[in-house]
Amino acid sequence: MTISEENYLKVIYHLSLVSPKGINTNAIAGMLETKASSVTDMMKKLSEKELVIYQKYQGVTLTPKGVASAKMIVRKHRLWEVFLVEKLGFPWDEVHEIAEELEHIKSESLVHKLDEFLGFPAFDPHGDPIPNEKGEIQKVTKLLLSESELNKEYQCVGVKDSSSEFLQYLDKQNIALGSKLKVINKEQFDETLTIEINSKTLIISNKIARNLFVKNNTL
Repeated sequence: MTISEENYLKVIYHLSLVSPKGINTNAIAGMLETKASSVTDMMKKLSEKELVIYQKYQGVTLTPKGVASAKMIVRKHRLWEVFLVEKLGFPWDEVHEIAEELEHIKSESLVHKLDEFLGFPAFDPHGDPIPNEKGEIQKVTKLLLSESELNKEYQCVGVKDSSSEFLQYLDKQNIALGSKLKVINKEQFDETLTIEINSKTLIISNKIARNLFVKNNTL
């Protein structure tokens, strides 16, 4: 596959996790910042390679072959993110764009060695699961902080928004994956949260809470 084809396949995969019944070509165009006509042309190419099922006006779905291929692209991307953060010391808000380039390396033996070198990580620096060589993904029961209950202990396990701005905000507040917190108040008016984290009290807006994944720390 070309780099462009791989990018399309990855976007369709991510969108399919939210809309498994079929992806609108306009949604793909929006994600890739391209024209709908360009998406249609690419869908025809991917369909010929048996990677997607595409019917005009009925959306796009990945074939089993397409799902497997997309997972391997995601696998490489997230392994490289782990490498960049853990071994090269990059901040977690800088690695996405670099990994976007590295994910297109074709060598399967290199990816296997990279996985082995990193200790076969199950999650990337943002808390997203890394598919293994078989395409299997470890699942974690998680919820958004905005959905949490009062006076229960939670642990930060991922981010919904992986933009540099959001990650930098978390760094400023010393909120990282693995951080333990407790929600001690929720304002009814705007759902602002007051939490206890890192031995301090912090006010969290609803926008922040809707982009931070946590899990129940008592489970």
